[in-house]
Amino acid sequence: MNSVIVLLDDLNDWKPYYKTNSILTVSDYLKHKPAGKETRLVINLSNSYSYNSEGYYCSLLAQAKGQKVIPGVEIINKLETGTGIRMDSYLHKICYQWIQKNNITDDIWYLNIYFGICQEKGLEKIARFIFDNYPCPILRVGLNTRPKNQIESIQSIPLNQLSGDEQDYFAGALDNFSQKVWRNPRSAKSSRYNLAILYDPNEKFPPSDKKALDKFMEISKRMNIYSELITEEDVTRLMEFDALFIRTTTSLNHYTFHFSQRATQNDIVVIDDPTSIIRCTNKVYLNELLEKEHIPAPASMLIFRSNDNSFEDISACLGSPFILKIPDGSFSHGMKKISNEQELQKAFGVLFEKSAILLAQEFLPTEFDWRIGILDGEPLYACKYYMAKGHWQIYYHADNGKSRAGLVDTIPLYEVPAQVLKTAVKATSVIGKGLYGVDLKVINGKAVVIEINDNPSIDHEIEDAILGDELYYRIINYFIRSLEKKHHY
Repeated sequence: MNSVIVLLDDLNDWKPYYKTNSILTVSDYLKHKPAGKETRLVINLSNSYSYNSEGYYCSLLAQAKGQKVIPGVEIINKLETGTGIRMDSYLHKICYQWIQKNNITDDIWYLNIYFGICQEKGLEKIARFIFDNYPCPILRVGLNTRPKNQIESIQSIPLNQLSGDEQDYFAGALDNFSQKVWRNPRSAKSSRYNLAILYDPNEKFPPSDKKALDKFMEISKRMNIYSELITEEDVTRLMEFDALFIRTTTSLNHYTFHFSQRATQNDIVVIDDPTSIIRCTNKVYLNELLEKEHIPAPASMLIFRSNDNSFEDISACLGSPFILKIPDGSFSHGMKKISNEQELQKAFGVLFEKSAILLAQEFLPTEFDWRIGILDGEPLYACKYYMAKGHWQIYYHADNGKSRAGLVDTIPLYEVPAQVLKTAVKATSVIGKGLYGVDLKVINGKAVVIEINDNPSIDHEIEDAILGDELYYRIINYFIRSLEKKHHY
């Protein structure tokens, strides 16, 4: 049995398309019910998903067998009940501008979406947004032409109702969504699981360099795990995989969070999971969480744009100088050291443009920060990240756009002060069981948590300098254990 199968009510519906051994009628699927190990993905193209129909039961039984299926029963129910979604202001603007440019005059106009893509140039992000919320092979979306561009309806379209041009576009979209349907198996022996590694080839400060990514793929292959580097453009292919490893910097209002959410919704094992991203990427949230759990952290206070905030008032609480941060900065971006009123007002002018709330923290200068990597609640590696030469941060970003970083020493775990390890483990216990990097300073003999990173650096010959290949093995093995636990193997 192929790892991807396409279900049809009638095999004649496939006549306009290339021949493939991957198609099966819904009746045959219900009779034979291919085993979960044999089938990775079921693409259900039944003409009807109505309750108690054969198409409905195909999706229901696929999920019961532990197979990934599109559409899933939850999505079918959403389509039946008409549960709606709303576009944000950015997508509204894109939609409205496209209407004006193309002289759309109908009160309601319709957009066909095939596996998350559409024929209309300029509406790609809207098609992807709708598919992320309604992962269904073919959708027909009704939108009104009022400035708010409210989504009026979302319906599935039977394959046999597509016109000639629509058939061509559907075939291309299906090929893009699941290339496995058309291609020969990757190897004579199929892999245990498929792992997607999400990265951004253009990222300036990626959490893993190219050699580390190559190592992840090399070790995966040794462990009989198929791994593949994917990018933002591969969102429609996500359901081909059993697990997702995010190796590009995460943020809440960002495609990385949408990938993580979608993976979780489709029972795909993921690092970083949505909860970890929420808890780690926003420093305001993290600060409140650490305080609530009585985990040592720098003294801090929230600064609101709507309030009058003076240097004298803030320094009276935190001392001088102090640090001012935007909630979701990373790699030393969005942080200012404040020593006087003039610097404070200048920083407000820059940082309040990015966030309505800022976090002020006491300045705790040290020669280096500890970084403790934690995986599944256990220490994985330890590093000393030294401040950039002549600067108070690990990264120094000059006004001319150039950046430099401090040196890094990788330290055996047995040489790390016990309280540093203990505090790091306790800090991540309130976040989750994934992969984290805890930054700490030792102040007057006491370990203090600076921040917790849900997407910690794993670079070749840095974080892996002590464990070597074993580090990559442990991370890949985490995915295997999670998948086996999920499937009760």
